[in-house]
Amino acid sequence: MTTDKSHIRNFSIIAHIDHGKSTLADRLIQKCGGLTDREMKEQVLDAMDIERERGITIKAQTVRLNYTAQDGEDYVLNLMDTPGHVDFAYEVSRCLAACEGSLLVVDASQGVEAQTLANVYQAIDQNHEIVPVLNKIDLPAADIERVSEQIEDVIGIDASDAVQISAKTGLGIEDVLEAIVKRLPAPQEGDRDAPLKASLIDAYYDPYLGVVVIVRIIDGVMKKKQKVKMLRTKATYELDHVGVFAPKPTYVDELGPGEVGFLIASIKEVADCAVGDTITEEKRPTDKALPGYKDVQPVVFCGLFPMDAGDFDDLRAAMGKLRLNDASFTWEMETSAALGMGFRCGFLGLLHLEIIQERLSREFDLDLIATAPSVVYEMTMTNGEELELHNPADMPEVTQIKEIREPWINATIYTPDEYLGSILKLCQDRRGIQTELTYVGGRAMIKYELPLNEVVFDFYDRLKSISRGYASFDYEIVGHRAENLVKMSILVNDEPVDALAMLVHRDRAEGRGRQMCERLKELIPRQMFKIPVQAAIGGKVIARETISALRKDVTAKCYGGDATRKKKLLEKQKAGKQRMRQFGKVEIPQEAFVAALRMDGD
Repeated sequence: MTTDKSHIRNFSIIAHIDHGKSTLADRLIQKCGGLTDREMKEQVLDAMDIERERGITIKAQTVRLNYTAQDGEDYVLNLMDTPGHVDFAYEVSRCLAACEGSLLVVDASQGVEAQTLANVYQAIDQNHEIVPVLNKIDLPAADIERVSEQIEDVIGIDASDAVQISAKTGLGIEDVLEAIVKRLPAPQEGDRDAPLKASLIDAYYDPYLGVVVIVRIIDGVMKKKQKVKMLRTKATYELDHVGVFAPKPTYVDELGPGEVGFLIASIKEVADCAVGDTITEEKRPTDKALPGYKDVQPVVFCGLFPMDAGDFDDLRAAMGKLRLNDASFTWEMETSAALGMGFRCGFLGLLHLEIIQERLSREFDLDLIATAPSVVYEMTMTNGEELELHNPADMPEVTQIKEIREPWINATIYTPDEYLGSILKLCQDRRGIQTELTYVGGRAMIKYELPLNEVVFDFYDRLKSISRGYASFDYEIVGHRAENLVKMSILVNDEPVDALAMLVHRDRAEGRGRQMCERLKELIPRQMFKIPVQAAIGGKVIARETISALRKDVTAKCYGGDATRKKKLLEKQKAGKQRMRQFGKVEIPQEAFVAALRMDGD
């Protein structure tokens, strides 16, 4: 028995990081009796350990709730909890495409922040009905009037009837549910008798069931044992089960128009499910595919190599599984002289990179080495050819390059007034160009154009530490610009380490090189021979440090006798050290790679 369309509400929760999306979702599940008190825990929808530990949402989660409204009618609510961090804006756009309305959660003590704006604009583009919700009204710092004005001024949404709640204590949750039922629209289109048309929102890998595909039904009905076809991949499957998340996966007989649920059809590879694809019946396919989502563009690239070369196949399998869960992560094979075989991976940002690394080591028990994160540079060669450079180690001869262009971003930073000076200095140091400085409700909003290359390393971490976590940062790519960039290589014992090669601006190369050498001097363990650590641009060394040798006392056993005996032993040691230096290999520990990249003490 499928639910009547007019009693379905599909909505997502959007907000900035830490404004309480997942906590509100917890309270709604509790209120609608989705779970017993015993099964309830903090951040119910965040399935991964890493999400719970850090208190962030990475994957958008769906859940179906049954709610009896004050007018006595039964409603089905399909809730989607979305991530707040800028790196996962792609997840948000997919969720919004599957819903008709949104709850905009704003922290009553913090007000409107960068990501609040970005997500709201996405929702407005999708023609969503938006209900503002003011959270954390129980805090002493909450200023409801000011934040309501701010929502009206900055976003342009009427906030006079904003729902006031405290998701932590459960205050006002009933009002939220009523607002969902009364103010958000039901699914408009949808014909039960039409051929099946469903949108593929997301897919994840389950070790027991294979690939679980989350779908939103537009037209038609989806039943067990039905044969379905994916329009983009042209594959056909027989459905083993259809079901809904209530929050636990629950099998149902059928899914009708407007409903959100999942299907299981013994799909082996997540790669077989193109996110945004249209699912239809094999016998009577729909005539027109749904508009897909725009493909995601990775911004930051980095090489991942296994510590042990024997783990290469395991790493490949692990990446395939992660790719199922996270369509925004791309990878291709790469070989490196220093590190052996590995993968060049593309990520949406630094947090995304960190999360993927952490998941690979936790979920699949892999020891990895990561190279320096880099961005994609565009090059024009002297013969007029256009190239894209993903890895600084592959840079062609300088004489053949006419110009190098690097990606720039438009960054929007919101910050309380007292941290403004140090943030401006940070952006200035990173070659930023200020475009705007205004005040929004007592907080400064700064817009800067910055080279992505400078942001990639540890800009976000430094911004957070300067502003004690109060500053928020959001960015969009604005295109490539020609700059005076040079490749800086790091040589350890006269051998170039390609994992540490990077493209830097010529004005900053010396300082960067000096820092790098000093850092590596501390990190590389001492050997039996002297090790020079150098930073070089082409054939010119711009910085050098020497790691002194460990010295073994070879004359300890000499008692008495002539001085020539000692001399002979010392000469022998000297010749041995020369030979060792010639053939000796310097092992660079993994920590050294990671620490060397967390640069910039400026």
